[in-house]
Amino acid sequence: MLQIEGLNVYYGGIHALKDLSLEVEQGEIVSLIGANGAGKSTTLNTISGLVRAKNGKILFKGQSITSMPVHDVVKAGIVQVPEGRRVFANLTVRDNLELGAYLRRDKAAVAADMRKVFRLFPRLEERQSQLAGTLSGGEQQMLAIGRGLMAAPQLLLLDEPSMGLAPMLVREIFRIIQEINKMGATILLVEQNAHMALAIAHRAYVLETGRVVLSGPAKQVLEMDEVKKAYLGG
Repeated sequence: MLQIEGLNVYYGGIHALKDLSLEVEQGEIVSLIGANGAGKSTTLNTISGLVRAKNGKILFKGQSITSMPVHDVVKAGIVQVPEGRRVFANLTVRDNLELGAYLRRDKAAVAADMRKVFRLFPRLEERQSQLAGTLSGGEQQMLAIGRGLMAAPQLLLLDEPSMGLAPMLVREIFRIIQEINKMGATILLVEQNAHMALAIAHRAYVLETGRVVLSGPAKQVLEMDEVKKAYLGG
């Protein structure tokens, strides 16, 4: 579904991604793990069109999206849930969700997806008239994911969904990510919590200073000594 070949990205003089190549098959959860500054978020932002690559290719379902504007990337079926949630604090929960469906014209399908989001996140339904800025951190993360789902993504890019959440909520968010995957969305997941990310993923890539240094089935990556030492405290 997604194929990245030889991607190079610079921030000024900093070489952030170095000949990065990876792929995501339809129906998979693929995790990107690595230390802060390894290039994980840059990878997602480049796929989304928020950051421009100097060279390399990004193919989505066989079509190049390397230079595509952000809104066209969303139209093509790729939606990013950003790090730090970025909900519209002064709008209600329902308004935030409706904004996720901004590019869609199929009202009946949008209404059906709203019901799906409320089934996944009953708390959002209870608080749909509440201002998003008054929600707890965990509820805001649910809202950010729900808003992403309202765009009907084929590929969902999740950037640090567990950041700053209590352990019980982290488990809940990861359970929901698996549920979303079962509902048909392919997921590329960037996550500091390497243990949880590898536990739910089909495959994984380990990034270090903008390069892929390890990849393979997530269960194998979880057992690699260098991964245990660097990211799992083993």
